[in-house]
This record gives sequence, C-alpha cells and structure tokens, in this order.
Amino acid sequence: MKQDVTRNAAYTVDCEDYVHVVEFNPFESGESGNLIAYGGSNYVVVGMCMFQEEGTDTEGIQYKTLRTFHHGVRVDGIAWSPETKLDSLPPVIKFCTSAADMKIRLFTSDLQDKNEYKVLEGHSDFINDLVFHPREGQEIASVSDDHTCRIWSLEGKQTAHFLLHSPGMSVCWHPEETFKLMVAEKNGTIRFYDLMAQQAILSLQSEQTPLMSAHWCLKNTFKVGAVAGNDWIIWDITRSSYPQETRPVHMDRAHSFRWSAISENLFATTGYPGKMSSQFQIHHLGHSQVIQK
Repeated sequence: MKQDVTRNAAYTVDCEDYVHVVEFNPFESGESGNLIAYGGSNYVVVGMCMFQEEGTDTEGIQYKTLRTFHHGVRVDGIAWSPETKLDSLPPVIKFCTSAADMKIRLFTSDLQDKNEYKVLEGHSDFINDLVFHPREGQEIASVSDDHTCRIWSLEGKQTAHFLLHSPGMSVCWHPEETFKLMVAEKNGTIRFYDLMAQQAILSLQSEQTPLMSAHWCLKNTFKVGAVAGNDWIIWDITRSSYPQETRPVHMDRAHSFRWSAISENLFATTGYPGKMSSQFQIHHLGHSQVIQK
C-alpha cells in the first residue's frame, strides 16, 4: 500500500487486473483490523486493513494480503459470512461470490491447507446482490435479473423462492429480526418478506426508476435508503410507504446506496461506473453540504 496524493485517496493497493467489486467484512472477526475482499476478472483477494485508531503501532493505514483465491470467471459481488473468525484455531475465512456465469460460489479457507469452494446453481440471469444470514450464517439470500429472490442453504439447496415483478437489485436481512428480508426491485418497489410465512408483509414505493440499489439502516431499521434515477431516497416505514425525503445527486444516474454502520444520518452514494461525472458522495441528513470524491 502506498500514498496517493493525486486522487485524494489515503492509500492505494496495486492490483494485477481490473477490480469489479470491493467489500469490507461487516462482522467481528476477532482481530483488531478490518478484513477486506476484492474481486477481479478471475480472482478474489482477501486482505487485512489496520487503521491508526485501532493499534498504537499503526501509522495511518496498513494493508497486507492474506490469500488470493482463483475464481475462473468475473466476480460481480462478494458477501462475507459471520462465521469468519481470525482468532479461532484454525482461523476461518468464509465468503460467497456472484459471478458472470450466473452462479454463486461459497469459499471456505483456513488460510493454510484448507481452501474449498462450492457452486450454487439456480439463477437464470445475472445476480445483482447476495447476503449471508447475519447471525448464524447458515443461509444465503440472492436477487437476480431473472425476477427472483432465492434463499439457499450452505449445502446448495433452495429453502425459499420468491417471484418478483422486475429484476431484483438489492437484498438485506433484518439485523435482529432475522425472519424478515428486504428485497428491492428495479421497478421502484421495495418489499419486506416474512421468511417463516414466506410472504410479503410490507412494501415501499419509489416514484423514480430505475431503482438500482437499496439498503436497510442498521442503526435504525425503520429507515430505508435507495438510489433511483438521479436521486437518493429515504423512507421512514413507520410514516408512509412513500419517501420521506428525496434529492437529486448524480447527473448520469445513481448506482449504489449504503448506510453508515455507526450513524442513522450518514450514508454514501455512487454514480454510474464509466460515466464522465461518476462520483462517490458522502451525505449527512442534518447537513446540506456533500463530500465528493
């Protein structure tokens, strides 16, 4: 990792190929650093980031690669399992990927001799998002352009299958009430499913389309955020099925939305990749000023 002044980044990691997706591990791994994975055209790299506030011996940011996994096909998405633990003996690295061949791959490694993966097949079009069950990590939810949301066991069996009205763009598990699942569709509809009853229990509607990304706020699960068209959109599900606040932010269409893990008022959006004015922006609901990168 080296300092990079020209792009206003704190540090950069030199990669051998294009990077299509990057994902920090959102769960506690038993170490002071943060696990990160990034995927390219035929590989996934798992590394560790150490930040200054997390260790007295760390200056700025430090990074080291832990393992490179051969993937064989372009990586489109990465999801971490809560079973990932670095302080166990042996350590456990577990994550899954979505790929250009419309398959899910489940990787398990002890960073030594054990490096296994299993293929989960069933989707008939590109997979737009996937996520592990946030507590036990024994199930994976995925959404696809094939107008389905599917729940998988780690053995590859489909335990639930929901038909959608348009491509599924995002899927999120409720962090505490894990029988609830949020699915966002490209047509602007966000539905909440009861996995025990296997039916929809609530829906939200965006007046803008296409909806490209949505996220459940972990600090306040009554809040849902999304990007659709050029706008970011915020709902309070206790008030209305229609947005509480909407604001245009990206001239060439918005692409992704992600809440902060530490604040219910802080979130980030990105513009569409490859566009001239594509940007990464950080927003605070209490302030009008936007941080742009």
